[in-house]
Amino acid sequence: QVHLVESGGGLVQAGGSLRLSCAASGGTFSRYTMGWFRQTPGKEREFVSLIDWNSGSTYYSDSVRGRFTISRDSAKNTVSLHMNSLKPEDTAVYYCAVGRTTGITWAWYDYWGQGTQVTVSS
Repeated sequence: QVHLVESGGGLVQAGGSLRLSCAASGGTFSRYTMGWFRQTPGKEREFVSLIDWNSGSTYYSDSVRGRFTISRDSAKNTVSLHMNSLKPEDTAVYYCAVGRTTGITWAWYDYWGQGTQVTVSS
């Protein structure tokens, strides 16, 4: 059974940086896509970024491109999201997810972590 655990959330001032990590276990991740999504109350889960575990190819939403960087450490089975130049509108619960299909739709992902809160103050 695939298990994902996020860490690294917290409170930061606008313009600051945070690094989120997702530790994955219980699967052979070379055949998966790892994604980061975020959600605020009353809104649908929003795509942030993804990385193809095998090729390392990445993709970002327009709202974070140029500010966030996704990476993976195959030896440690972890995926990180480096977030720079944070804005108050980045405030959300951030989730990592694993899926067999590469895409930006949250419903395509099979396994999810419990989420970590990121709060950006103005």
